[in-house]
Amino acid sequence: MPCFKRVGALFTIVAVAIHIGVLGAFAPLQAEELVLYSGRSKSLVEPIVQRFTEETGIDVQVKYGNTAQLSVALLEEGDRSPADVFWSQDAGALGALVSAAMFSPIDEPTLDRVPGVYRGTGGQWVATSGRARVLAYSSTRVSGEDLPGSVFDLTDSKYHGKVGWAPANASFQAFVTAMRKSHGDDKAKAWLESMIENQAQVYPKNTAIIQGIAAGEIDYGLPNHYYLLRFKTADSQYPVEQTGFSAGDIGNLVNVAGAGVLKTSQKQAAAQKFVSYLLSAKAQQFFASDTFEYPVVADVTPSPELQPLAELRDGAPRVDLDSLEDLQGTLDLLAEVGLR
Repeated sequence: MPCFKRVGALFTIVAVAIHIGVLGAFAPLQAEELVLYSGRSKSLVEPIVQRFTEETGIDVQVKYGNTAQLSVALLEEGDRSPADVFWSQDAGALGALVSAAMFSPIDEPTLDRVPGVYRGTGGQWVATSGRARVLAYSSTRVSGEDLPGSVFDLTDSKYHGKVGWAPANASFQAFVTAMRKSHGDDKAKAWLESMIENQAQVYPKNTAIIQGIAAGEIDYGLPNHYYLLRFKTADSQYPVEQTGFSAGDIGNLVNVAGAGVLKTSQKQAAAQKFVSYLLSAKAQQFFASDTFEYPVVADVTPSPELQPLAELRDGAPRVDLDSLEDLQGTLDLLAEVGLR
């Protein structure tokens, strides 16, 4: 009798195993998943992330945040980071991670899509779109003779309490880094302190600067170029305009958003595919048409609302984007003068 019990138990085990195996054969495969740390805001980039998932089947879990804060988090997490890709609002944060040897090289076919100026030294990050720093101003309260020739002129008493800035914004911090590299720490610190003394108004982000000008809270602001264009699309009579400073002024900094693949990622192929997708014609046209940024690949038409790229480059200061890696030095300086 015990023998029959053992045989019966064996058949039961085999039956269960077959049952599990059959169910397993028909169970859906788990979708591949990436973790993206995005310093680009959700409102700007969520549509293109969703398109990537729809077209590839690769799900993307996004941690949105301030570019500087995310880059610091990545440095602190080190090998423990769950991130596969970092999408930065500016080149400086990417350079900081390159210096910490945190990126894998970007695949050559991806790098080959962009000019050398739009990739990091060693090919460890690649630009995804371009943007320019501009001077925004009230079209109803400011006349041509009121416009400053240099960002350094904004410390003049005639601009007292009339200028808005966003010191917590990553693009502003990259701009301050460029000022430090081009003019030295002492001049950058003096400018920040003079702007504070001149009661520059602090805003949480660039959009709020544009809204503050329209509302009459301030007359001038220091945002990126594309924020105003969104308002103009909704209302062509929106009472704000923008311009550049004199050619070569550091206030005309042209920077890029860009992406890199974390070398600790266990999903290198999928991560590389995501970065490559950001340089596809479809994604680049999205940046040009929907977010009013400059495309970084050929054969993609920029928005007609944008200043021609050749003119933009002529007026821009000569700044090596890799030199903007000292983000921590800028954060320390901002803390020193009371802006953090």
